[in-house]
Amino acid sequence: MTDTEKTILKVLLELEGQVQSITTADPKPNLLPLFTRLDELTRELPSNANPNLLHYLHKRSYEKARLLLQGLESENARGTCR
Repeated sequence: MTDTEKTILKVLLELEGQVQSITTADPKPNLLPLFTRLDELTRELPSNANPNLLHYLHKRSYEKARLLLQGLESENARGTCR
């Protein structure tokens, strides 16, 4: 796993935690910086990066991207894109 992929996974895990806390958090977390950071990191990936990872990130399928990076892609449900 590249350093960029490790950082993406870290941000995805942070995003997941923030989303899970949204119903009880006061004040509500601002998710926009996390989405912005994921967009930046996605642009940093080389064109020969894992095509599934690129697809998930471009489609903002963040849970699928997280599962892929955690080696759990078999848990990903097949989407309607393909």
